[in-house]
Amino acid sequence: MKSYTMEQISEIVGGMLNKVEDVKINKLLPPLKADENTLALALSEEEIENLRETKAKVALVPLGVNFDNISTIEVERPKLAMMKLLHLFYVPPETCLNTHPSAVVAEDANLGNNVSIGANSFVGRNVKIGNSSKIMPNVYIGRNVEIGENCLIYPGVYIGDDVKIGNRVILHNGVSIGADGFSFVTETPDNIEQARKEGGEIKDVNKEQNIFKIPSIGSVTINDDVEIGSNTCIDRGTIENTVIGKMTKIDNLVQIGHNCKIGKACMIVSQVGIAGSCVIGDRVVIAGQAGLADHIEIGSDSIVMASTGVSKSFPPKSIIAGTPAVLRKDFIKQMKLMKDAANVVQKFKKYEHLLSQFELNNGENESEGK
Repeated sequence: MKSYTMEQISEIVGGMLNKVEDVKINKLLPPLKADENTLALALSEEEIENLRETKAKVALVPLGVNFDNISTIEVERPKLAMMKLLHLFYVPPETCLNTHPSAVVAEDANLGNNVSIGANSFVGRNVKIGNSSKIMPNVYIGRNVEIGENCLIYPGVYIGDDVKIGNRVILHNGVSIGADGFSFVTETPDNIEQARKEGGEIKDVNKEQNIFKIPSIGSVTINDDVEIGSNTCIDRGTIENTVIGKMTKIDNLVQIGHNCKIGKACMIVSQVGIAGSCVIGDRVVIAGQAGLADHIEIGSDSIVMASTGVSKSFPPKSIIAGTPAVLRKDFIKQMKLMKDAANVVQKFKKYEHLLSQFELNNGENESEGK
């Protein structure tokens, strides 16, 4: 079991050490679950308060936090420090030492040094895999694929023909890279085309309409240091490549359509759907269950909030919310107006019986006047 002194941990995280204890740290846990050989991680106000009852001798805390009963390592960014420490104790998944006997590898495939190919995996013609990349069991890699160095491909991943993957890319279980795009055409304008052209009206319906598949002859480019979560699908481009920028992180269960261009260092959260031909700038965050219509552009450094339905483009540094999507400041105004309207309705209901009685009395007075 790995263990570290307080001095070693403090040096790794660049922290300020208070009250050195002669203790070997072999675990990281929240304060209430920690023991004498555990570094208690107190990242939130609640966890900091729990340090009063912890059994740990040492805690990682934000700057300025001190306790009489425990030694502390103070850091400016606790979550960043936690990331560095977790790397110390992380155990990578087990992979083959080389190529498993049940794997099928084309004769002209070019495998770098220290590459492993797991059981029942398929590596197609003219594939290039860089040094120290690990391909786990039941992976399909099509022809002409290029995979960089130090990549980790988990079981059940599909990588279609001509896909280009950079260095240090992680593809989790069930990822599909380079399947055909969802792209079709009809002989005459279909309902969607009519609705867009005619201002929302559908005039002529062809009940015998044929739907023809548009072939996808482009592919997908995944740049360096990208990580893609389980069961995410990234479709190949129709003519040019779908592109995922360097350092972008994509969660589980995300759909990215054909021809999309995703910028650098984006974060795309679970159950997001991005339709074809969208352009996403750099450092954009798209929160869970947001949906983006086709052919729109989101400028760099924008945030798309959870469950937002985006049907138009937005400039850089936009914070986007609601369905249909608007800037967050406008969304808040809309919510306030809705709340005010609801209050008006409640007040009206409170006095509705008085109004009814007034109308009844007024009607009786008019009858007597006649």
